[in-house]
Amino acid sequence: MAEQPAYPIIDSHIHLFPESELDTLAWNKPAGPLYKQQSINEYSEATGSPANLEGFIFLETDRKCDLESGLKDGSGWEMPLMEVDWLKRIALGTPRNGEGHAEKDKKLCLAIIPWAPVPSGEEAMEKYVREVEKRAGGAFKKVRGFRYLVQDKSKGVMLQEKFIESLRWMGRKGFVFDLGVDQHSGGKWQLEEAVEMIARAHEGVEEEQKVTFIINHLCKPDLSVYNQSDPAFVAWRTAMFTLSKCSKTYMKLSGCFSEMPKALKAESVLDIFMAMQPYLIVILASFGSFRIMFGSDWPVCTIGVDDAWKKWKAVVEKFCYLASLSQEDQIMIWSGTAIKAYGIKELM
Repeated sequence: MAEQPAYPIIDSHIHLFPESELDTLAWNKPAGPLYKQQSINEYSEATGSPANLEGFIFLETDRKCDLESGLKDGSGWEMPLMEVDWLKRIALGTPRNGEGHAEKDKKLCLAIIPWAPVPSGEEAMEKYVREVEKRAGGAFKKVRGFRYLVQDKSKGVMLQEKFIESLRWMGRKGFVFDLGVDQHSGGKWQLEEAVEMIARAHEGVEEEQKVTFIINHLCKPDLSVYNQSDPAFVAWRTAMFTLSKCSKTYMKLSGCFSEMPKALKAESVLDIFMAMQPYLIVILASFGSFRIMFGSDWPVCTIGVDDAWKKWKAVVEKFCYLASLSQEDQIMIWSGTAIKAYGIKELM
């Protein structure tokens, strides 16, 4: 493969957390591979700090919370708001000792997507976001939207009236919603509900006030499935084309190592690309390069994968090369789509 131009890169999906707050993460256990500080120093080492890496978009890390007590007295929001405090220190360049970042690193933090109590409805969102603004201070301008993971929730959650109400509120306020669903572990019903959720959130809403949906990780298909006639692949492909027809929807080219069988993770960049080719073709054909954005899902991508960030970057480079994408198309995938979807041009 010919050497590719060094287009500006925005990593549209990373997670960061300091060692002092590991126990606030709902999923991170002491025996787990990520039970250690994952800050900008570690991220910079993983990426090699290439000169064309413009920065990253931070995604909430699923901290412990309680919707009921949060709505009642705010106590259930304590740990997600602690994450806002942490991101404020990164975004404003005011680290505490031992947190793994420095004042100079603030330029890398292009946008922040915190957790939000989306199932609790508009009133709760108003109250919570006021507290986020208070805690974030000068970094609040980098809060471009919110995420509430639905991939591990029960059926019907994202179709509840208050959930839809919150999405509509976000649209009116100019915030995006990062959507995390999981076909591989959760089932195809998650894709079906996602389609209905977007339709209901947009129904009867003027275009400029529709909430923007940024879909994570290709909706996590099972990447051990190579047969394109397999029902799982067919269901995923159908959902991708249906989702792509929704206005104001974008897709992250990210999170794929987590859905691969162990043996594939250890293969070469070319072998990984070849295994993923049917999925990549569908994403390009459905969303197009102007609605696809590069993301690493660091540090989750590192589980069972050596040099994961660089390896995924190389897979995406091979995809761009073998798809014969134009310079304009490639710029959009590497950074332009993220700038557009998150509205961060004025912050760079």
